[in-house]
Amino acid sequence: MNFAKRSDMKELLDGDQIPFEDILLNMQELNTINTLLGGHTITIAGFKALAGNKKQIHICEIGCGGGDNLVAIYQYAKKKKIALTITGIDIKRECIAVAQKRDELKEASLLVSDYRDVHFLKKPDIIFSSLFCHHFTNDDLVKQIWWMQESASIGFFINDLQRHWLAFYAIKLLTQIFSSSYLVKNDAPLSVARGFIKKEWEAIFHQASLKKYSIHWKWAFRYLVLVKKEPYAST
Repeated sequence: MNFAKRSDMKELLDGDQIPFEDILLNMQELNTINTLLGGHTITIAGFKALAGNKKQIHICEIGCGGGDNLVAIYQYAKKKKIALTITGIDIKRECIAVAQKRDELKEASLLVSDYRDVHFLKKPDIIFSSLFCHHFTNDDLVKQIWWMQESASIGFFINDLQRHWLAFYAIKLLTQIFSSSYLVKNDAPLSVARGFIKKEWEAIFHQASLKKYSIHWKWAFRYLVLVKKEPYAST
């Protein structure tokens, strides 16, 4: 495996005609991995950084899968007495079907759609993605970043993987031992190989002509990328 550049191999989950039972097991195991390795903690950190002291927030996740990240934010917001409006978007109908069964998301707006086809009558405050960006090419991500920039009123954040040989071989070993999902066994290490180094994020934002952003390295081998839009000055 060459870690000098991002892999362009497609993950199995990006294919069609995957049985629902296999997708469900994949999502269950990914939720466990996110919980144990701090992925949800990073998502909540992104939410907190952009939400500030607001007590009423509309949040939207693109590539929401089974809704695990949205549930994590819901639980945090409930503890902090934040009134939360939730939108989740995923192109896979099976993923949205799982999210719709979550009690925490019973009042959420859950859309089966390519995020690029969604146009909001009222912009969400915060848009985010978690383990979503590595599915796309750098050129696609430039357009994705601009979609989030234009579609969010406060800002957006990205929680995704750092490409690193140790992360690759560690998750490969762990999933071979503990995973029951062929999707997870194949896609988890490949996701790392499709992940990013800091300079690649900087190049993507440079190409998107966005200068105000921050990139924070997080354990275990993650990046939290934050963009907070400046309010328009009154005239």
